[in-house]
Amino acid sequence: MRTFKKTIPHMFLMGYLLIILYPFLFVLFSSVKTNNQDIASNPFGLPSSMSFDNYVNAWVNAKISTYFFNSLYIGVLAACISILLAAMLAFAVTRMRYNRISKIVFQLVLIGMLIPNNSLLLPIYGMMRQLNVLDTHMALLLPYVANAIPFTVIILAAFMRSLPGEIEEAAVIDGLSSAGLFGKIIIPITIPAIVTVFIINFLGNWNEFLLANYFLSDDKLKTLPVGMVGFRDAYNTNYAQMSAGIVFSVLPVIIIYAILQKKIIEGVTAGSVKG
Repeated sequence: MRTFKKTIPHMFLMGYLLIILYPFLFVLFSSVKTNNQDIASNPFGLPSSMSFDNYVNAWVNAKISTYFFNSLYIGVLAACISILLAAMLAFAVTRMRYNRISKIVFQLVLIGMLIPNNSLLLPIYGMMRQLNVLDTHMALLLPYVANAIPFTVIILAAFMRSLPGEIEEAAVIDGLSSAGLFGKIIIPITIPAIVTVFIINFLGNWNEFLLANYFLSDDKLKTLPVGMVGFRDAYNTNYAQMSAGIVFSVLPVIIIYAILQKKIIEGVTAGSVKG
């Protein structure tokens, strides 16, 4: 009886997994079919003959390579900058002796988590226009960094609070300043949490569509989610190439989650329990 009760949740999870994977399997199978007729005649079945030319055509003809590397560059750079700024702020509010100011600053950071991103579209657009950075990658880098700071500060602050004070005291006795303590002691110890927030921030930047769609008009600067919309319009009769482009867009996300899912969970829960 106990075994049966334990089996039921797993059965529900397996069913949920199949429901989630079913649309992706359709896209994956469609990406290696030769034409629209093969897709229409057997939409969810295995292709009779595989055509990997769809991936080559999508990568070259539809400029997926340009959009891919734009998204990669913007996502990595924005994630690194946000982590650097958030790590310094988290260090200030958790390890430095300014209790009253630290509490106020941390509460302001928490308030930043409550504001929906979509509601800030028009104010952000106005700020980017005043800075004269529209239709440049800077128009995405600045909002991406600012948007990621609150969440990153919360995760890193939770991790830094769990560190024993003896480490800090020994470093100060050895003559380290605040900057030395931060760079040589705290940052190396906080690497697990930093890896986690980097992954989460990168994936958020990689999948972001709204700002990239409105702030960039030059085709050479567009990111992959925005480029996929144009790809759909340009190749609306070739669903096989469309599917190949979709696979390109989701493949890095799947690889990152498959390899580093344990790191994500460990970093999110870091600092939640002391001892």
